[in-house]
Amino acid sequence: MAASSGGEREVKIVTVDALDLTYAPHPWKFAMERRAQIDAHFADLQRAKPALWNGRVLLMHRHGIAGGVFRGAYLETDYASFRAWHDWGCPEAGVTDSFGAGAIRAADGAFLLAAMGAHTANAGRVYFPCGTPDPEDVIDGRVDFEHSVRREIREETGLDYDAFEVEPGWTVVADGPLFAVIKLLHAAESASALRARVLDHLAKEQQPELADIRIVRGPADLDPMMPRFVTAFLGECWR
Repeated sequence: MAASSGGEREVKIVTVDALDLTYAPHPWKFAMERRAQIDAHFADLQRAKPALWNGRVLLMHRHGIAGGVFRGAYLETDYASFRAWHDWGCPEAGVTDSFGAGAIRAADGAFLLAAMGAHTANAGRVYFPCGTPDPEDVIDGRVDFEHSVRREIREETGLDYDAFEVEPGWTVVADGPLFAVIKLLHAAESASALRARVLDHLAKEQQPELADIRIVRGPADLDPMMPRFVTAFLGECWR
């Protein structure tokens, strides 16, 4: 396990061979006890960004890593509750924000990162294609992160997951209550060619999630709008 100590808390990175993530729903006390505050908070968010939708999402309420396997159990809640918990500083509430992400590495070694559109909840943030898992990712009682990453890459970039050379295993980046579970994907094209394809896809969308696609070749290309799980993962790759 590697560690990065930027900021107030340590970012931990561990590579695992496999995931064992189950859907084990139960009531989330935080969402029930703070319902009125949550609803008021989300109403404020929707007034500012009408495109926000209160769908269903999955949050991890139990996890562990042993024998090269990252194990976890997920409950289901509404996006408004998740968003309020996140916006209020992720207070201790028995959950973590754990999601799958796809790190696309071009044939020339550069990474492609997504810059989120102004209408989205995370406007301006720059990170790998990813998304909070939702009930669609539950297959035969398991939370399938490969399914989630495949969907996010297709929806955000228009690229085909099956066209990549998929690295075995996953990299888990733990930053406090956030667990980014990253799959490294190798592309046969250059970063410029891939970016051109993504921009073409975005131009055809009525309201694309992304405002831009960034090419990151080294530390000089890092941006303050990149979350720590992104910069920590890239640092490990460049190391």
